[in-house]
Amino acid sequence: MLVVTGASGKLGGLVLEALLRLVPAEQIGVSVREPEKLSHLAARGVRVRKGDYNDADSLRSAWDGAARLLLVSSNAAASGGNALAQHETAIAVAKELGVKRLLYTSQVSSNSQSHFPPGRDHAATEAMLAQSGLAWTALRHGFYADSAISMHARGLESRCLTGPEDGKVAWTTHQDLAEVDALFLSGHETREGPTSPLVGSEALDMGDLARLAGEIVGQSIERCIISEDTMVKTARDHGIPESVIRVMTGYYRAAREGEFAMIDPTLKRLLGREPERIKDLLARKFG
Repeated sequence: MLVVTGASGKLGGLVLEALLRLVPAEQIGVSVREPEKLSHLAARGVRVRKGDYNDADSLRSAWDGAARLLLVSSNAAASGGNALAQHETAIAVAKELGVKRLLYTSQVSSNSQSHFPPGRDHAATEAMLAQSGLAWTALRHGFYADSAISMHARGLESRCLTGPEDGKVAWTTHQDLAEVDALFLSGHETREGPTSPLVGSEALDMGDLARLAGEIVGQSIERCIISEDTMVKTARDHGIPESVIRVMTGYYRAAREGEFAMIDPTLKRLLGREPERIKDLLARKFG
């Protein structure tokens, strides 16, 4: 059986839909915290079970019989939780159950010295996998293109993209990554350890985003640079949690250092087409 965690989330849901195009529903299981929300999948023949990274017993039940498992990385750290403890539990349960291959949604920033806090967590999780004795694959995703819009939604409305100095990012859509994740989970593709960067075909900074968005809406959108201290103060004034602020500042520092800028042909090769451009995503949102 092929098991997808986090199937009620955006990435997990898209992976599941891509997987259903590759294998029969009866060969697929999903592991989610609220299985009642996915009754429509059960009606299609998908096995739906409760699985919570904080509850090892629930994972044992949800993953029973799994030959290959997609472990969607936890975002618990953004709300003050311990993503690494959750990943450690998940890896231990997968090994206990005899999962033949664990596939983990990592990121291109995966490095113990990354300026981006999730990048350090990804590196630590990959190290756990390397020591686990499991066959494993780290799917090194590009930075999600939706983040470019959610991070700058207010700026796109006010016609001023505000933030500290940044750098180029090879933005990548959830849909493209989900299609490739499904190929790996189904065994149509395989890789031992980390994949090559799974990224879009162009790297853009905030100035580029402002220009592209301006072309789409037919109005000038400026790139307004502020200091990191100003950004942090504004975020605190708006009640944003410190854990989120650390991710925000880490993003800009990592972008300046080029941690998200690499371009690689692997995603294009696996998709058999060009990855979706962020200009097309912006056009759908604002065109």
